[in-house]
Order: sequence, then structure tokens, then C-alpha cells
Amino acid sequence: MTADVNGASNGPMAEGRRILVTGGSGFIGRRVVGALLEGGADVTVADKRPYAGTREVRTVLGDLCDPSVVADAVRPGTDVIIHLAAVTRVLASIEDPAKTYLVNVGVTAGLLEQARARGVAAFLFASTNAVTGDVGRAVINERVPLRPLSPYGATKAAAEMLIGAYAACYGMTGCSLRLSNVYGPGMQEKDSFVPRLMRAARDGTGIQVYGDGTQVRDLVHVDDIVAGMFLAWRAGFSGPLILGAGESVSVNDMVDAARGVTGREIPVQNVPQKPGEMPAVIVDISAARALGYEPAHDLKSGLATVWPEFEPGGSSPLGGTGGTS
Repeated sequence: MTADVNGASNGPMAEGRRILVTGGSGFIGRRVVGALLEGGADVTVADKRPYAGTREVRTVLGDLCDPSVVADAVRPGTDVIIHLAAVTRVLASIEDPAKTYLVNVGVTAGLLEQARARGVAAFLFASTNAVTGDVGRAVINERVPLRPLSPYGATKAAAEMLIGAYAACYGMTGCSLRLSNVYGPGMQEKDSFVPRLMRAARDGTGIQVYGDGTQVRDLVHVDDIVAGMFLAWRAGFSGPLILGAGESVSVNDMVDAARGVTGREIPVQNVPQKPGEMPAVIVDISAARALGYEPAHDLKSGLATVWPEFEPGGSSPLGGTGGTS
């Protein structure tokens, strides 16, 4: 699937636009950058790692905690900032909350201030449904109060508040995209559950499952996320917007789907649950659907796009259309 960044009804969106993608060398970032380049955008990637795509792109290498790196990344004439760079792991945020704050809140604040100074029109931010905390098995929508369980969720919530304030005060569009569990091609270096499943299938080893595996998650394909992001941009949407598959599955269902796609046994070892993890994530994507968003992948079709890069002899098209750090 190729994310449409132009939009037939609205005319060209990406062509000639100057766009900064932070975390553009990461999983979601590579997919975003690839799609923008296909749409004719003038893209800058800001990351600690070089961009590994198949096409050349302006890259600012460095730590965005450094104000000089931010100033270099947000060059004059920048139209849009797509902010993906972050500490993204709940457990890592619990181990080092101070670093998580500096990266997830401090960097966002610095980018917003540069955006204000440079007259950037739109700021798109990769947030998370973890900002809502534990709501049991209630459905999460954009109106659920923010009660995060972890430093990860709390710092994303704080960043959302900053973005909303800058949008209200300075006239920019500020959209916080609350992503559910994103998966797809390009995950070989990730340590989330889907790539662990793929490695277990490839290597003939087992997989650890926290608790009894009945906890549920909304797994959404990276290309669906990229398409939803561009829809929000085209619509000029401000505020929080949930992007997910709109269908939650249990961890046990994920294991079964991986077994079906890979044809491997994938034994399961149940281990104690970790702190800071929500027992259920069930999201309402009706607000995104109102903009025209419609996920193209179910779990099995999505996993079928991931497995070829893990199975023996597989390869990774790192630059494709498309994915964050």
C-alpha cells in the first residue's frame, strides 16, 4: 500500500512543500519520508542515525535535545513539522523518567518554539493512547480524561498540552495523533511484540507472554498510520486524533495469527505482567473515519507484510513508501 499524500479532491499537498520529519530514520519515520518523497516534498530528516532510504534526503544528524540541532533542522520556509522522535518504550520510561521527560517534553517544546519563530503552519505529533491510562475495557475516544500510568504516557500527555497551547495562541495547526500499537515492514531492529513473534518463528524458539495473554491491543499497520497522518494534514485537523485499526485482539490472538502466517509452532511461555502496561486498549476511530480514514489491513494481512523480512533469506526495503525511532 502506498500512502496518498496528494489527495485527488484537494489537489497536490506534498509537492514542493518543505517538511521536517524528526525520527525520520526510524520505523514509522522511514515510511513517512518515503511517501513524502514520492509526493514531491522537500524533506529534512532530523535523527541521531543517518536516513537509510533508497533516495537522498537532507539530513540533520544530532540530538534534538541540543537547541542548535533543532535550529538547523527547522530551516526558514518549513511548512510542516512531523514530530516522531521520542522515547517510545513504557519500561524504558519507568527506568529513566528524567531522560524520557527531556526527550518527549523538552524536545517538543524546543521544536514548537522554533515552529513559532519560523512561521511553520502545521505541527503533527506522534502521541499514544497511553495518555488515557487504564480505563479497563471501556472504549477510548478523544474525550476520555488523561490519566497516564507511566512516565511515557505522562510525557506524551504533557507534549499534547503544549501543542494545543501553541495552536491556540499562535495560529498553527497542531494535531496529536494518538497511535495504537503500530507494526509493519521495517521492524527488524524493534523489540515490540510483533518482531519478537517473527524472530521466534524464524529461529524456532518460544515467545514470552505477560500474564495469561488475554489482554487486548489495537494493532494497526504502519501504512494505515501514514495514510491517516496525511488525511489529518490535508484536513487541517487540530487537537487529538486516534489512529488505530478499530479492532482489538488479544495477545493470544496475535500468537495464533503469527502461527498461521509463518507456518511455525511458536511455543508460548507465560511470565508475570510488567508494571505500567494497560490491560486493554480498545479505541474508537470514528473521528478519523469522519476525515476519510479507513484501515486497509487486518491482522493476518498485515503480518503477511512483515514475515518476509524475517524469514530465512528475507530482505528489508528500508526506503520504500514509507516508517518512528
